[in-house]
Amino acid sequence: MRLKLTLAASALTLAFASAGVASAQSPTPAKIEKPVVIASGLSDAARATAVTDASGKPVGTTAYKKPVDAVKAGDMAAYLTMLQAKQAAGEEIGPMPIMYLALDKAAAGNSDGARAVLKAAETDAVIAADSRMYAYVDAWLLAMDGQPDAAIQRHRDAKGGLPGLVGDLSLAGMLEALGRPDQALAVYESLTPTRIEAPEHDFDPKGLVYSHVKTVISRRTLLLQRLGRIDEAKAVYQKLADSEPEHAASYAAAMESIETGENLDNDALTVRGAFVQSLSDLSRASQEQRIIGMIMRGKRPSGFDDQRSSFDQVALLIHPEDDGLRSAIIDLMYENALYDGVAHIALSAPETTSTLQIAAAQAFIMSDQADKGRAAIDKALKVSTDEERMQTLYGALQLRTLLDDRKEAIALVDRVKKEASNTAEKASAHGLASNIYSQFGELKKAAKEARKARNLDDTHDRRMTLADALGKSGDINGALKILRSERLSRPDDPYTLNSLGYFLLIHTDKYEEAYKVLHVANALAQNDAYIADSYGWARFKLGDLAGALRLIEFSRAELAPHAHWEIEDHLGDIYWHKGRKEDAKKAWAIALENRPPDREKALIADKLANGISGPPPAVQPLPNVSLEDTEIDRRDI
Repeated sequence: MRLKLTLAASALTLAFASAGVASAQSPTPAKIEKPVVIASGLSDAARATAVTDASGKPVGTTAYKKPVDAVKAGDMAAYLTMLQAKQAAGEEIGPMPIMYLALDKAAAGNSDGARAVLKAAETDAVIAADSRMYAYVDAWLLAMDGQPDAAIQRHRDAKGGLPGLVGDLSLAGMLEALGRPDQALAVYESLTPTRIEAPEHDFDPKGLVYSHVKTVISRRTLLLQRLGRIDEAKAVYQKLADSEPEHAASYAAAMESIETGENLDNDALTVRGAFVQSLSDLSRASQEQRIIGMIMRGKRPSGFDDQRSSFDQVALLIHPEDDGLRSAIIDLMYENALYDGVAHIALSAPETTSTLQIAAAQAFIMSDQADKGRAAIDKALKVSTDEERMQTLYGALQLRTLLDDRKEAIALVDRVKKEASNTAEKASAHGLASNIYSQFGELKKAAKEARKARNLDDTHDRRMTLADALGKSGDINGALKILRSERLSRPDDPYTLNSLGYFLLIHTDKYEEAYKVLHVANALAQNDAYIADSYGWARFKLGDLAGALRLIEFSRAELAPHAHWEIEDHLGDIYWHKGRKEDAKKAWAIALENRPPDREKALIADKLANGISGPPPAVQPLPNVSLEDTEIDRRDI
């Protein structure tokens, strides 16, 4: 079982073709004699995204080989300029980039210009195949022009051509923003299912549907809360709470916020805000359908999704104050290790917030700019509002730990525990404290804090954290009792199986049982990097170095461009025993760069300096696995 430091930070179709301008089939760009740094007709919002050089001037289009490079940098000024230049040179840029040029006109308040861009593109075969997309955008342009009745009618005509729930959610947002809340509530009510089923684990296929249901209920609840209809808002939100009884403490805290308004950012929805919310829904829906389509064709999504990122970044130009969408853009970039882009998008917002400063700090730290990271952490704490206080403290604490700033991190642990005001916050504070103490090698304290968190909020996640902490502090039997109980209650959860199997490998000599459990976990989640690593380590313990290497190298590739210290440590051991000593040293060096806990850091550093003296594990026959072998009953606990 491995616990990663993470910051608390989110089947549809589109008529449009790929949003990516540059592709293997793209024509060679025409030569431009005098490249334009930034086009003159862009919105102020687009210009504000420009990446600048040391002198404060925009780096412009010459800084990027392809439009997608500007997307990765968060430079919409350069990206849109490049689209315009390609179009002016007579190249086909595709329907989505045309949409982007129109949306930037809308961001500038030029609705007529936006319509002209789209109208000129209606002859395009892809757009002409579904003119309802044009009608959808035009409906929002009418709303921005102050023509509510025309906008609503235009949207009703268009929404049937939008994917999944997007059309209904978009209409509800428009009705709400145009001052017709009862009509918006009627739409949300029609989308709320009578019975809600929460997913049982991260791999449960109900998860996608549940995320859409949560969106509907959350927006309906927030609208009711803004209208002062508190009892109705709580009754609606209770539907979610009833679907996840294990998370009662978190839902109780949310209910308190609904009632009091504290710790709740619930400003009235503007037309621009509602439009951006709708575009964000459309972008996410498109991405989900692309992923589903790839899976159905036997492929797997990988790499940076420039289609979603470019769509989201252009949408943000219409309402740059939308921190939720900005955070989603940042998350996607962070997943792909685009740290410069993360920092730029976080710090180019119209107004800084503690959340954005924490995001920038994390990007700075991951790109080895520790001093900038510390400065951003300090600023986050300084600008934090009362509503953001606990979230900011959580982020600051984890980042100070990543920086190995022990004194500052421990001080923040005490502050987090002191300032937590309700049961959910207190449980989170103790759970986070457990992770921090574990990172610094204070294992008894880590177990003590994990137990307090579990006593306050007895959920699966809290129990698993406690089991991990107990194992590290030496209470193997106490940890196994929890892990086996969790496996009994969640027999098909790959991560629960993985936690038990890996624990058996690390803390016991029950390698055969561990192998069987991890075999099932891997079968249930064949492409999960952490489970593949655990399964590979089980093979290593049984002397199957070739099988271990195949699985753990797969894990490394799946995590790229990120790395995990434990996977690299495992690879180092295998490489060493296979006589690849230079590869082993490189892997251990990468492990040390990726911030292992203090205890493991010392062990890896010793291997890097001295190698491994003993032989590899003796070769044993790999156990046969049957369903009966992997079952567990209460007598085993």
